[in-house]
Amino acid sequence: MYRKLALPAKYFFLNKFFKNKSFVLLDIGAGNHSASKTKKWFPLCEYHGLDLDKNYNNDENDFKVVKAFYEVNLESLEFDSIPDNHFDFIMMAHVIEHLKNGDEVVEKLLSKLKPGGYFYLEFPGMKSTRLPRMKGTLNYFDDHTHVRIFSLHEMYNLFLRNNFEVVNGGVRRHWPNIFMIPIKIPHNIMKYGKIIPSIFWDLFGFADFVIAKKK
Repeated sequence: MYRKLALPAKYFFLNKFFKNKSFVLLDIGAGNHSASKTKKWFPLCEYHGLDLDKNYNNDENDFKVVKAFYEVNLESLEFDSIPDNHFDFIMMAHVIEHLKNGDEVVEKLLSKLKPGGYFYLEFPGMKSTRLPRMKGTLNYFDDHTHVRIFSLHEMYNLFLRNNFEVVNGGVRRHWPNIFMIPIKIPHNIMKYGKIIPSIFWDLFGFADFVIAKKK
């Protein structure tokens, strides 16, 4: 029960498909100690990270658990350093909205998955453009590094035309996050001196997601 309540939303499908199993993960956007956090929940994971700068809020404890790290400018579409047909799961959460050619990036990365592997994509949906404004991002336009709005429609079609099966998708609603809001509000105030807007993402439907399987 604790695992279900505490598990970060982006790990839901990882937990569903690979709980207590070994697997090879490519985590795109691997800053903020993502390697250590992932290995905490999935100790049998072989972790590969990708980011523009591997030192973005990472430290030696993160690098100890990393199998490989690829420092890549995604918009360049130069991914030769990343092995093809190698990964069981590619995680790309809240990255494409920062890329002018995010759709091309996703399509180029599909070859990196093994047959039967999964691609998880999460991004602010159109609904996020109509949410209240809040410092720290509750509305899409709160973050000035966002450069493009993507839709579920175009992402579904991207996977379909590349011979992927769309397993699930829609508005992200991670119910444990919603139930925990009354606890997270005072916790945020005590820890940060303010409320972090992302605690409301699931309640208001800020993010869309797609999980697709390579045939």
